[in-house]
Order: sequence, then structure tokens, then C-alpha cells
Amino acid sequence: MKKLKLAGIVLAVLLTKSNMMAQSIATTSNKTASVAAIVHYRRVNVNGINIFYREAGPAGAPVILLLHGYPTSSHMFRNLIPMLSEKYHVIAPDLPGFGYTEVPEAAQFNYTFANLAKTMQGFIDGLKIKRFAVYVFDYGAPTGYRLALANPEKITGIISQNGNAYVEGLSEGWNPIQRYWENDTPANREALKAFLTHDATKFQYLTGVSDPSLIAPETYTLDQYFLDRPGMTEIQLDFLKDYKSNVALYPKFQEYFRTYKPKILAVWGNKDPFFIPAGAEAYKKDVPDAIVKFYDTGHFALESHGREIGNEILKFLATLPQ
Repeated sequence: MKKLKLAGIVLAVLLTKSNMMAQSIATTSNKTASVAAIVHYRRVNVNGINIFYREAGPAGAPVILLLHGYPTSSHMFRNLIPMLSEKYHVIAPDLPGFGYTEVPEAAQFNYTFANLAKTMQGFIDGLKIKRFAVYVFDYGAPTGYRLALANPEKITGIISQNGNAYVEGLSEGWNPIQRYWENDTPANREALKAFLTHDATKFQYLTGVSDPSLIAPETYTLDQYFLDRPGMTEIQLDFLKDYKSNVALYPKFQEYFRTYKPKILAVWGNKDPFFIPAGAEAYKKDVPDAIVKFYDTGHFALESHGREIGNEILKFLATLPQ
């Protein structure tokens, strides 16, 4: 009888532990599902422009602003947002000329990086964002760094993912664009239309990626859909022309880094055909404590290394002032 009683107790304990494990797994699964489900897709009017943005995470949590680049949109953050939004309030807008944000005609909106920054200033002011960390990628870097220059008191930290601020970070892939900067002729402008094709968009996603099967085809397909809309060719060529203004501002961005010493995390695809690793290492010249992490991939590093980069960002965000 004693053996039977002991066996019953052991069985009861095992069943209890099993139920607890099952409940824990279910809770974790539900939590993951709920995190993914709380992404909101919103719009806000900023200076007459209907800005589309993704928002997730607790309302009172520290804010992280995600700024995409060319030729994509906030869609590039679709897998990162659920990771960050468990602890942080994540906001990811589509810049004017990209994604689901309204595309005003060029006659109504001057497509320059100064105007992108002005619009994003109206965006953060309209949403009453007082303090935030900023994630910058590609075109998001000169946009975000202009915001930092204008609002140094708001910036809690910077994550740069292949977001350049140094001339040494520009590869030879910029040569045709720089040629247009130096000689603004119709022929040089026409030559840049090659950057707007399906092959060029796919090239940006696949170049440098050791396993192309990791790249979801809807990424470059969706980007190309937006690029192919009426009027977009001239808009994107205007941005390529104006990128020269960003290079001219590099010394100002670097002065900001030296003056305010923001915490910086650079997470970089080391086989990016446009922004090479030297651009990541250069951050340490102005912010010696900057953290630089390289990943064996290309320009869109989140597509192949999203989990690793997301975990690195979470570690970094935990060190920032609230």
C-alpha cells in the first residue's frame, strides 16, 4: 500500500509539473502571438501629407523610431517590430515618396532630404514624442541625423544599420550618382534610371547574402510595385540628386556625435554593395564607445539576420537612459 501511495504521489507531482510546463508553453505562445497581433497600422496628417506608420508596444514604454531607406518602407521592420515591442513603444513611418504614405506631386512637395526631415519633425511633434532612440537605415540615416541635429535633447540612442555618415563608407557603386552630382546633364540623370528597375531592386536584396533562400520575394516585389507608380521615377531621381546634400552635412553629423556622444550601435551587413564596412568603423572616430557589429550579409541585413540583430538591439536599448 505504501508503494502504491508513493507512486500516486509521484504521479501527481509529475502531472502537476507537466501541466505547469504546458501552461508555461501556452502562455509563451499566446504572448508571442499577442505581441505580433498588437501592431497597429495608422495614418496621421503632417503638413498636409497623409503619413502611414506602424505602431506597437506599451504606450508608456520608451520609444524607438524606425526610419527605413531606399527603396523600401516600414515593411522592412515587419519582423523586428514584434521583437522590440514587448518592452518598447515602436513607431515606424513610411517616408514621403515611399510605401503607403501619400505621394504628393513634385509641384506640391520638394523631394529633398531636408524636406523629409522637416516632415518627420512634424511627425514626432504631432505624436508628441518627447524622447526616443532612433534606428536609421540607408536614406533613414540622413533623415534621422537631421532630426538629431535639431533635437539633441530628444535622442536617447542611435542604432545605425547600414546607415552612413562618413565619406569612407561610400562604395564605388556611388560613382554614377556622384557623376550626376558633378555634372547635372539629362544624360547623367537618364543613366540613373537603371537604379529604379526590378533587377536593381532585387540586386540590393540579394547581393552579399550567402543564402538567397532567406530573402522573401515579397520584399523586392513590394518595393518595386511602389517604385513603378506614376510619377515615382522623377521623385526618386530627385532624391538621388539631392543625396549630395547629405554628404555635405557629414561634418555636421560628425560634430553632433563628438559634441553629444550619443550611445551608438552600428549593425552592418559587411557585404553591402553601397555602404561598406569602413562607414561603420568610422563611428568610433567620433564616439569611441560606439558598438560595431558586422554580419555576413548585404544591404538588407534584417532579412537574413533579423533575430541576431534584434537581440543585439534589445541589449543595447537596455543600456539607454529612459
